[in-house]
Amino acid sequence: MKQIIRFIVVLVLCIGVSIGSYSLAMGLMNSIYDYRSPLSAAPPVPGQSLGKPMARQVIVVLIDGLRYDTFLKSEVMPNLSKLRSIGAFAKMHSRTPSYSCPGYGVLLTGAWPEISDAPAFNLAYENIQPITQDNIFSSSNRLGLKTGVSAYYWFEKLIPEDAVDSGFFTAGEDATADREVVDSALPWLGTEDYQLLLIHLDQVDYAGHHEGGPANKKWNEAAARADSLVGELLKKIDLEKDIILIVSDHGHIDQGGHGGQEDVLMEEPFLLAGKGVLQGEYDDVQMVDVAPTVAAILGINLPASSQGQARVEFLSDLPADIASNLPFQTAKQQSQLLQKYATAIGAKLEFDDTTVDAQKTVADFQQTFEKIRQNQLNRERTLRIAIGTFSLILAGFILIRWKFFNAGWMFFGALVYNLLFHLYYFLLGSKFYSYTIVSSEINLVLRNGLPALLIFLMIWAFFTWRNRASISRFDLGAFSGLLALVTAIVTFLPVVVHWVWNGLFATWTLPVLGLHYLALLSLIQILFLCLGGLILSVVSIWIGSKKATIV
Repeated sequence: MKQIIRFIVVLVLCIGVSIGSYSLAMGLMNSIYDYRSPLSAAPPVPGQSLGKPMARQVIVVLIDGLRYDTFLKSEVMPNLSKLRSIGAFAKMHSRTPSYSCPGYGVLLTGAWPEISDAPAFNLAYENIQPITQDNIFSSSNRLGLKTGVSAYYWFEKLIPEDAVDSGFFTAGEDATADREVVDSALPWLGTEDYQLLLIHLDQVDYAGHHEGGPANKKWNEAAARADSLVGELLKKIDLEKDIILIVSDHGHIDQGGHGGQEDVLMEEPFLLAGKGVLQGEYDDVQMVDVAPTVAAILGINLPASSQGQARVEFLSDLPADIASNLPFQTAKQQSQLLQKYATAIGAKLEFDDTTVDAQKTVADFQQTFEKIRQNQLNRERTLRIAIGTFSLILAGFILIRWKFFNAGWMFFGALVYNLLFHLYYFLLGSKFYSYTIVSSEINLVLRNGLPALLIFLMIWAFFTWRNRASISRFDLGAFSGLLALVTAIVTFLPVVVHWVWNGLFATWTLPVLGLHYLALLSLIQILFLCLGGLILSVVSIWIGSKKATIV
């Protein structure tokens, strides 16, 4: 009877851990999908306009997914090469998550994904909400400037509807869609009717996802077609009066894909050309610099949540009123942002931290911003470290005193399982410990769960068929389930590390995505391990009935 009870308890534990791992994995992902900026409920108030525009039109051309190294290939993108010869260009750096939605949010607001309030991961069209933070289109609209957007339809949801005077939005992502986007935007160019335009070309990103990525010749073909479309735009733009800005939102790994923390995904082109732009290759810029730079050119207010700086060193014709207003307005905007952020996360500031001093730079304010953020994170981590340390000591004490079967051999099997799984993962599987390789949720689950099940089956077979001591069939069934549970415990360690460092779910801050991915990968394995334990427990009873033995 005790053996049967023990067997039933193990089965119940396997079922419980399976359900728990699934629920926790869904919670991890949903907290990212549902994440909102800590400033979403109380965004900073926009400041004053900077002055008169220095150009008739600012045309922002966003070439989605374009890598910096492709941007530099004159034979692939000759029109961009010509623009580099007369304009200012630099390597631009973004941050994780390296998906399109957070990248769009940064470009529009000048705020990093954690506070821009754009989705942290890409969402379905119907689930995207307008960003709550001030942005270059809302600022332009408030000051009476006319705006136009021709782009992928996510922008229709991200930019507040009343901030766009004319719009064309498409659900297409390929060359045909880009043709429609450009045809819709061409009538807006070279006129006094629109002061800020956004033209979004998507076929390079499409080639990254669906045509083999940068390693495939179709990537360069897509980049060349996008460059040709830029050439068409340039024929309608008067660079003596207008300014064109070429940027991207992220890169792609060689085989295509983005979303993770790989360097190549967070290096994009920045190219500014036209009226009053000083030619040359400049030091690296940050993606958050784009929005305040556009604001300075147009004379609108600096986006209220911007964490970047207006790169006016690229400009020779900056109007005197803008040049004189910019230092004070920058300090004022940064001071208010810092106060709002500190209030939102419950942090304390020193009086000097928020002093509006025109001599203080964006870097000075952002250093304080990062300091209070880190202090808040460290306070939360300290508590989690204490809880985690106590739990590990308690678990170790229980395991040392555990007399049921040979726990040492089970932990050895768990370690071998993890070694074999990660050898498979790195050599034959996804290779990247990153959301970059995730094409769909079902692909992520099956691509990792089925190998986990197969490798566990190998471990189980070794311990079952190389046994020497006879035990009852119910004890053999309990052993199979316990082997799965012990393997799940060892596999759970990345989840513990993620919890200690990031917190279990995204709340007021975004997690380190590499750890977040490892935690999710572990939970997928645990789900399949415990499902495998359930199946093999039943199989073990049958084996036990055939007089199998175990060490």
